[in-house]
Amino acid sequence: MQTTKRPPASVVFIFGGSGDLNYRKLTPALYNLFLDNWMPEKFAIAGIGRSAYSNEKYHEHLLDGVTKFSRRKGKLNGHWTEFSEHVSYLQMDGDDAAAYHLITDLVKQKEEEWGTHPNVIFYLAVAPQLVPSIAQKLGALKICSEKSTTRIVVEKPFGHDLESAHELNKLLSSMFAEEQIFRIDHYLGKETVQNILALRFANALFEPLWNRNYIDHIQITAAESVGLEGRGGYFENAGALRDMVQNHILQILCMIAMEPPVSFDANEIRNKKVDVLNAIRRITKDQVHDVAVRGQYSGGWKKGEKVVGYRQEEGVNPQSNIDTFAAAKFYIDNWRWQGVPFYVRTGKFLNQKATHITLQFKPAPHYAFPSEAAETWRSNRLTISIQPNMDISIRFQAKRPGQTMTLDPVDMTFDYDAVAGDHAPEAYETLLLDVMEGDATLFMRNDQVDAAWKVIMPILETWESRTPQDFPNYAPDSWGPEGADALLARDGHTWINLPPVVS
Repeated sequence: MQTTKRPPASVVFIFGGSGDLNYRKLTPALYNLFLDNWMPEKFAIAGIGRSAYSNEKYHEHLLDGVTKFSRRKGKLNGHWTEFSEHVSYLQMDGDDAAAYHLITDLVKQKEEEWGTHPNVIFYLAVAPQLVPSIAQKLGALKICSEKSTTRIVVEKPFGHDLESAHELNKLLSSMFAEEQIFRIDHYLGKETVQNILALRFANALFEPLWNRNYIDHIQITAAESVGLEGRGGYFENAGALRDMVQNHILQILCMIAMEPPVSFDANEIRNKKVDVLNAIRRITKDQVHDVAVRGQYSGGWKKGEKVVGYRQEEGVNPQSNIDTFAAAKFYIDNWRWQGVPFYVRTGKFLNQKATHITLQFKPAPHYAFPSEAAETWRSNRLTISIQPNMDISIRFQAKRPGQTMTLDPVDMTFDYDAVAGDHAPEAYETLLLDVMEGDATLFMRNDQVDAAWKVIMPILETWESRTPQDFPNYAPDSWGPEGADALLARDGHTWINLPPVVS
């Protein structure tokens, strides 16, 4: 039985309504919220795009996306007809200011129909270069001055560098209050990412050990087993460091490293995250070679299939120096984490699709155990796996059955998938519900965006000013360039790769 209050009446406008993000993610998420009785009692969804669709054809298009990409594939149970009655399509050009009356007309219509002024949400599921123009035209609408009920959702990337992020934030802030701006990072909506806060702050078992006294180092891996998938034009202007580290990985790092909040108020959580970003030791350009590694994949074989190198991909410069792999070592200069290295890595065409966080604890003293016990000695380890499986695993030492004192590392695992099954919401379900409720906890604030860019700008600027001599430098189906292994080996560590998930 649902006990949580549903959001107030809402009208959701999706710019890019005929695009891929809405087709694969947004409408399936909104439909699942509807099936789970989380949508407002009174709601309307309007897709906005240039493509010509009747409402009927638009519904057919979206249903195809739900059927293919929803976590409830094949479980529609006739509810789609009821849901689609709330969905319409507005054919309009986002650059045409005169067409924006269609938006205000629909809001006014729903206000009269429902007898209440609804929340108005503008989701900009469009290419980054279109965001400023659309935001400016929305800002001119009277409804956007209503701070408590109107919100704008902006997808990453939030700028191309620190300067452009400043400009984008300045533009958005000139038309919307900060509490109206929801900068969305879908990684933060994943159940296991949110579970980090529960694991840390709801359990007396972990928090006393969550510091430099007990933790040797921390690794964050976000590996992709696929290549560009037709996104060559986008990736040529991004690269792995921009595309993954600046937002996803640094936000996960913040949740791992943040201090305990005094409440779960949105700004309190975000204040603690900003503190982490501001405490990350600044890297000078002279240090980049020692603390960061970049790579680019060559042609080769991936799971028995021949694949082309990055420079041969469609939309890619044949002499491109864009990084498809990035690894770095960060230090957080505060009382809790002083001296503990945080190693991060991400890349395309790696050995497997895997996102996981590993906290490697310092070794326990083993002088009291016989020599045979020491042969298999392993330090304790806590692993939080985000994808493709969702689980939290603790490795500890246990005696092997038998007459000798032989120790083996064993794992104790909480399998989130086994507990939740298909009831676990997708990331966009969580985030869209938060937008309708006005909860900004999982969304980036403007100072977070700036602080994250400041962390990686020295690396970006150094890489852009120095041409790599060894590109391409790793093969598909590997774990990246040799330099990434050397980055950890200099500190006496190795990357931790989890066993592949058996489907």
